[in-house]
Amino acid sequence: MKDPQELRAAALRCLLETDPLGKTQGVAALAQAWADGAVSLDSAAPLEETGTIPGRPVRPELVSPRLVGRRSMATVEGRAMLAHALAHIEFNAVNLALDALWRFPDMPHAYYTDWLQVAKEEAYHFTLLADHLQTLGYAYGDFPGHDSLWEMVEKTKGDVLARMALVPRTLEARGLDAIPPLRAKLAQAGDMAAAAILDIILRDEVGHVEIGNRWYGFLCEARGLPLRATYDELVVRYKAPVLKGPFNLEARRRAGFTEEELARFA
Repeated sequence: MKDPQELRAAALRCLLETDPLGKTQGVAALAQAWADGAVSLDSAAPLEETGTIPGRPVRPELVSPRLVGRRSMATVEGRAMLAHALAHIEFNAVNLALDALWRFPDMPHAYYTDWLQVAKEEAYHFTLLADHLQTLGYAYGDFPGHDSLWEMVEKTKGDVLARMALVPRTLEARGLDAIPPLRAKLAQAGDMAAAAILDIILRDEVGHVEIGNRWYGFLCEARGLPLRATYDELVVRYKAPVLKGPFNLEARRRAGFTEEELARFA
């Protein structure tokens, strides 16, 4: 990050990085360079995919979600499997944020600042979980993972509106609902370190979903589209998963969901 760089091109290089440590350190360095004014933004610059997206390590093996395995909180291995699953989600979320950064040109300056912040925080979450795995005697890659989150990223690569609608405010928003009961299970099992990590993740994920909600609203207004009807149409067109409760309505409210949407969830 010592040489002058363009933000979206640098984000693409981080996205292509296969080593988790190299990726997370690269994101942190890019975020610092951006804050220091050492990185420029050419939001209209054409960029091409120059390698396999996203860059990932050879492990974990990617399998169907139903083959990931059960996670009993009664054993260290079970808690490690859960921590690994969460780390895998966060690793995918780093790639998701980097993809949102480089792929979509001609967005306002604040859009790129927002998604760089998301990438930085997701990298931090991954590091916390990977380090916790080490304390349990395991490492990222020791268990299989699935690719459900990235599949929707791939589906929506042609339209930033669909991306904002169906990834942060749909799939990532499920984390707002899922984290509190997972946190309770870990605390009951005595893994207070993991529970504290989930507190950090939930705090930050509210902001990430709010970013998705805000840019979805911006794009709908810019295109003259109704928020709710457009969202419903995108869910059908892209075959997004049907959301099922229980929902964390308080966290969703803080993340920018409208009262009309919350009424639907209720």
